Amino acid sequence: MPAERPFSSVEQMIETADRIWWALEPNDWLEAFHSHPKIGETKAAADTSLEAQKWSEAEQSGTQDSDRQTMDALAKFNRKYEEKFGYIFIICATGKTSEEMLSELRRRLNNAPSDEQRIAAGEQAKITRLRLNKLLKTLNS
Repeated sequence: MPAERPFSSVEQMIETADRIWWALEPNDWLEAFHSHPKIGETKAAADTSLEAQKWSEAEQSGTQDSDRQTMDALAKFNRKYEEKFGYIFIICATGKTSEEMLSELRRRLNNAPSDEQRIAAGEQAKITRLRLNKLLKTLNS
């Protein structure tokens, strides 16, 4: 991204981030996935900045008022997903309830590994777009 600067607009910056993201190798995507906590948890496998931790917590706010049964099901299906695909379930959680995320997790467990990795990468791209916007708002405050 730094080599692409300066950007003439927020849209150009986000388009550049998308272009760079989709040009990466799947192993690069997996590295990015490790920077996210599992849905319903707060700690990522990889070290992340305090700002990223706060954003992740806010993005997953749909799980904060969830009942124990839903949270247990999320944990159970997170484990199944990770066992099947080898990485955590990635979803752009902003605006979704825990029940919606659980439903999507169950549905995506049926995907072929190659299909699921591209879907997860697409979800990561959505998260990146949201976080770039958040970062710009923080910088402009």
